[in-house]
Amino acid sequence: MRSDTLNLSAELVLRRAGGSDLPDVLTLLAEAARWLNGLGVRQWPVGGFPAARIEPLIDEGVLYVLIDGEETAAVMALDEHADPEFWAPADRPESAFYVHKLAVNRAHSGQGLGETMLDWAGLRALAAGRRHVRLDCSKENARLQGYYLGQRFRHVRTVDLPHRASGALFERPAGLRGGRPEVKVRDLTAPIKVLQSL
Repeated sequence: MRSDTLNLSAELVLRRAGGSDLPDVLTLLAEAARWLNGLGVRQWPVGGFPAARIEPLIDEGVLYVLIDGEETAAVMALDEHADPEFWAPADRPESAFYVHKLAVNRAHSGQGLGETMLDWAGLRALAAGRRHVRLDCSKENARLQGYYLGQRFRHVRTVDLPHRASGALFERPAGLRGGRPEVKVRDLTAPIKVLQSL
């Protein structure tokens, strides 16, 4: 998942998604879904998500886009919503932030953008006093599960529900980074807009 050459602009910008981002976000998620399904992984709907599933994330202010020049390079939702089918009261769901809909534009694959987004999520969780960043992914996607393990996530357990493709649960302590070399990002989500190294 790594590339020896980075084809990124001088400055990546991370910001909350707005309504005007919806078409690009839907396209990026649809492309990621087609790619996954092409690998035989049933994680997301083949045609991507309907706008009705993504618009509420924008309205709630929990969907973030990473912009490279004029292009949406990555997208991710980060919120407090623990899926009750996966995270039990014993997991203390309120102690974590949850990553959803993380996808990287295929043209930017291998450039560390997924790692950058996950590291940012961990810093955001730490700043909010949360103990962990958590996520779930396909029970059948061994490659993606290996990726998260390589990013210092811990496999918590796999919940096997017949009506859910997802169910492999992972967590990482808030603030812990994945170990990837830094990608420079201008974080417009912070109260003070400064250039940060994530």
